[in-house]
Amino acid sequence: MEIVQPHKSSADSHAELNEVVGKNLRRLRTKRGYSLEKFAQLSGVSRGMLSQIELGKSTPTIGVLWKIATALDVPFATFMTAGDTYGTVVLRSQKSKILQSTDGKFASRALFPFDGERRTEFYEISIAAGHEEMAEPHASGTVEDLVVAKGHVEVFDGRAWYDLGEGDAILFDASLPHSYRNPGAVDATVYLVMTYVEAVG
Repeated sequence: MEIVQPHKSSADSHAELNEVVGKNLRRLRTKRGYSLEKFAQLSGVSRGMLSQIELGKSTPTIGVLWKIATALDVPFATFMTAGDTYGTVVLRSQKSKILQSTDGKFASRALFPFDGERRTEFYEISIAAGHEEMAEPHASGTVEDLVVAKGHVEVFDGRAWYDLGEGDAILFDASLPHSYRNPGAVDATVYLVMTYVEAVG
C-alpha cells in the first residue's frame, strides 16, 4: 500500500511525510534503548533501510511501517504524528490522508488528526468489488469495530469469516492476521474504529 496526500506536490508530500516518520521512528527506537542493529533484528527491516527512514531519505512502504509498528508495539498512526491538536478540528475531504493499495482497489481515509496521543483511530474504507485485502496483526490488545455503510463485506478475524450487509457491524481482536473481502458487484464502504489498549506518545 502507498500513502496518498491530495492537493500537494508529490515532492512536498513525500518530503514532509518522510521527515515526520523519520523523527518518530528515531524517537520511539531510542526511547526503548534499541540500537539500529538490534532493532533491525527485531523488526525484520534492514539496518540500512531503518537509517534511511530515520534520516528522511526514504519513503517507507506500508508493509515496512507495519513491521516497525509491530516491533515497537505502537499504533500505525504514531508515525504520522506531527504535534498536538486541541479543541475543535475540521478535517477537509480534499486534504485527507489516504492509505491506498497500489492497484487502487483498497483505500483507507483517516477521519482523525494524526497528532497527539490517542487510543482510537477512525477510518473510512473503500473496497472494490471482488477485492480482498489482508491485514497484518496489530499490537496486542488492539480492537477493530467495523460497520458496513454501503455494499456487502466479509471479514476474517483470524479464526473465521463473517458475512456483513449494509448496517451490520462487527467487533474483533485485531492482534491476529485478518482480512476484508468484498464479494459483491459494487464497491463497498465501511467505517472502522481502531482502539488500542493505551495511548502512545
